[in-house]
Amino acid sequence: MSTPPTLTERRPSARERLLNAANELFYAEGVQTVGIDRIIERAGVAKASLYNLFGSKEELVAAYLTSRHDHTTSRVTQAIESVEDPRQKILAVFDAQAMQYQQPDFHGCAFIAASTEAPPGGLVERGADQFRAWMRNMFTELAAQAGAPDPASLGRQLHLIYDGAGLAGRMDHHDPAIAPAARDAVQALLTAAVPGRD
Repeated sequence: MSTPPTLTERRPSARERLLNAANELFYAEGVQTVGIDRIIERAGVAKASLYNLFGSKEELVAAYLTSRHDHTTSRVTQAIESVEDPRQKILAVFDAQAMQYQQPDFHGCAFIAASTEAPPGGLVERGADQFRAWMRNMFTELAAQAGAPDPASLGRQLHLIYDGAGLAGRMDHHDPAIAPAARDAVQALLTAAVPGRD
C-alpha cells in the first residue's frame, strides 16, 4: 500500500519573512541596533524587496509594531473572554502578562523599547501611542464593568501596574515573585476602588 504524496508546505512570502525577521531581531536587540542588512539576510530576500514592500526602515518598524499590537491584543482579549466575572477579567489580563515575562525570550514591552529609540512624531511613536491607548481603554472598560465609580482613574492605575510589572519582568531577570506581587497589588486596588467587593 503506497502512502499518499505529502503536500509541500507553502513558503512564506517575502513580506512574511521580512516581518518574521524584524520581529525576532528588533524585539531581541532593539530597532536602532539592528540594521536593514541583518533583516534582509535573516529573511533571505533582496534589498529591493524590503524597499518595494515597506519603503523604509521606519515603515518596517511600524509594521513590526502593528504585528506585535495584533498579537498582544488577541492574547489579552482571549484571556479576558476566558472568564465571566468582571473582576476576574482584570486579573486575567495580569495572568496573561505574567505568562509572557516568565518566558526566557522575554525582552520587555516592544512598544516602550521602540518608542524610546525613535524620534518624536514619526510612525513608531504613532504605533506605540495606539497600542497604549488600546491598553488604557481596555482597562477603563473592564473597570467600568467591575463597577468602579471612576473607571478612567482605575483604568489608568491598572495600566500603571501593568507597565511596572512588565518592566520588572524585564529588568529583574524573570523574578518569579513579580507575578504574585502584581496580582496582589491589583487585588488591593480593586478592593479599594470598587465598592461592595471584598
